[in-house]
Amino acid sequence: MNNKLRRILKKIEENGFEAYIVGGYVRDHILGIESTDIDICTNALPKDIVKIFKVNAKHEYGSFSLKDGKYNFDITTYRSESDYKNRKPQHVEYVNNLITDINRRDFTINSLCMNSKGQIIDILGGKEDINNKIIKVIGSLEQKLTEDPLRILRAIRFSVVLDFKIDPKIIDFIKNNKYLLETLSFTKKEEELNRIFSSKKCGAGLKLLKDLDLLKALGINYDYVKVVPDILGIWAQIDFDEKYPFTKNSLDVITKVRKIIKKGKIDKITLYENDLYVLTVAGEVIGYDRKKITKQYASLPIKSLKDLKISADEILEILNIKPSKELKIIYEDLVTKVISGELKNNNAILKKYILNKWK
Repeated sequence: MNNKLRRILKKIEENGFEAYIVGGYVRDHILGIESTDIDICTNALPKDIVKIFKVNAKHEYGSFSLKDGKYNFDITTYRSESDYKNRKPQHVEYVNNLITDINRRDFTINSLCMNSKGQIIDILGGKEDINNKIIKVIGSLEQKLTEDPLRILRAIRFSVVLDFKIDPKIIDFIKNNKYLLETLSFTKKEEELNRIFSSKKCGAGLKLLKDLDLLKALGINYDYVKVVPDILGIWAQIDFDEKYPFTKNSLDVITKVRKIIKKGKIDKITLYENDLYVLTVAGEVIGYDRKKITKQYASLPIKSLKDLKISADEILEILNIKPSKELKIIYEDLVTKVISGELKNNNAILKKYILNKWK
């Protein structure tokens, strides 16, 4: 066990309380996966945790977030939860029992604990399920997946990311209760889908979502999606509900990539109209070599109107016209000619061309 992790556990223990690393870190440790997000459960109450660490830590529902170097710690008091509403338990009771706390969690593979000696405590057979590569729910399957439908997407995500099977009972429940996913916020849907789309098994994830008939409930739709490294390249191939909370920049990238995909090729005008990031993402989807795109982009004579060796004022003066839509048409013509190589980007040459064609 890493000394930083041991120190956190020992600090709690030295104050007379129990403390265990629980969940994803322990699961990943067994699987040989490096993790920097650490969940710790303890019978120390929130007021005790404040005294122990002597910090104004972020605190929500009795859970404290601390950071130590590259590690992010969430320290939570043992608890029981009930009466869920909108995925949140309406009744939370702090308890002094590790088993009670473990039983409130989602899947057996996330039920393992590790003490300060590095020993693993396996109360619910999580290690066996990890070895058998299967996702199983802790306790009542119907209750756990109904009270928090995000667990349905988490089951799928763990299956995809870890390359595990999903318990057939969970599969049956999902098929009969997919409407529950409609109750999730689009923010939560996007977070889980992003984890699926960015995994090495993205293709398997896309197939699983489709096979389980979950697309409508998730507000997405697709036929074939070419798996590419960039997640926006995945989203660009998917029809999605406008309620998905993409940033303006991400939506802009998706829109531009879609336009290039629809065009089906990257010509000189496409190179000019887009930045290198958009071009490489789109290129991955339609099968263009990244190095070739980069080389072609670098060889463009101009990359924006600012690079054109003639100003708007010069054009207006040459033609003795006022600013109008005609100026935009002229600019488009100049860009096309310069990009294609028909005209050199030279002030005298551009002036002569304008006089011959537009005077």
